[in-house]
Amino acid sequence: MRLALLFVFLMAILSCAACYKEIAMNRLHGLERLPLRTVFGPESLAFDRHGRGPYTGVSGGRILMWQGNDRRWTGFAVNAANRRRECEGSDVSMERVCGRPLGLQFHHATGVLYVADAYFGLLAVGPTGGAAEQLAASAEGVPFNFTNGVDVDQKTGVVYFTDSSTQYQRQDYILAVVTGDATGRLMQYDPRTRKVTVLQRGLRFPNGVALSGDGSFLLFAETGTCRVLKYWLRGPKAATTEVFAELPRYPDNIRRTPGGEYWVALNREKIDLNGAANTKAAAEHPVAMRLSAEGKVVEALDGEELASVSEVAEESGSIWVGSVEMAYVDVYKL
Repeated sequence: MRLALLFVFLMAILSCAACYKEIAMNRLHGLERLPLRTVFGPESLAFDRHGRGPYTGVSGGRILMWQGNDRRWTGFAVNAANRRRECEGSDVSMERVCGRPLGLQFHHATGVLYVADAYFGLLAVGPTGGAAEQLAASAEGVPFNFTNGVDVDQKTGVVYFTDSSTQYQRQDYILAVVTGDATGRLMQYDPRTRKVTVLQRGLRFPNGVALSGDGSFLLFAETGTCRVLKYWLRGPKAATTEVFAELPRYPDNIRRTPGGEYWVALNREKIDLNGAANTKAAAEHPVAMRLSAEGKVVEALDGEELASVSEVAEESGSIWVGSVEMAYVDVYKL
């Protein structure tokens, strides 16, 4: 009897695994590609209060906007320090000078776009674009070294963001992972007081962030441990953290879906202590996972040739895929 039950259990697992992969493969059919042409690296994707976009940060330190009617990208914003001709290209060696916008999110009530720039800290630009203002470059006397993910509470306007490491900058991100660097911070910025508050320290490469629909907790990717953590903002567990999900690859940005679930982009395969790739994870090619409100995997996207995905966003009946390494944004209908 026990053997029979065990057999049924194992068959159910295998059956679910096969179904899981089939769904993931099917979701990637029929992609439309939006090429960037002279730049690359659409790391994060944001849509304004009118549903226009996406807006994305790219190499050269610029933020572009997709003009759907004209089928082209146009310039929207740039950090205020970025005025050099050499910043117009895609030379990664100029990042420290030109800046590198990573996480993006709008506050819809004001139309302000908040930007986590890896080198210039937390920035903001108004609805008409132009030069982005630097809002904060340090917290508790410690400069931001690798500003990364950002999300906004649409009710209060409070901004949540991460500084991935105080030791390593973006161009050396792999060292932060393989050395187990734990100097990252999770923070909030209140636009009313213009103050930054450190919510948690000692994190191993905190990355993308996503606020829950009711604003009671914040999810953030701890890339160095391949986990998504939940930080409670309200209630009896306020100011405490717990594991929300364990993932097979390094997580990047997180975006909440209209249905209250979460897309987590998976940037690359795990690396063991000897620096070798995890061949099992690499062979499976999961580039993103959709998690339920309880942290369970609902669906995975198997990207095959997409080696690195930074963000998956669900907007206006479509799935939008960005990557810090690609020269295009992929989009397909649900």
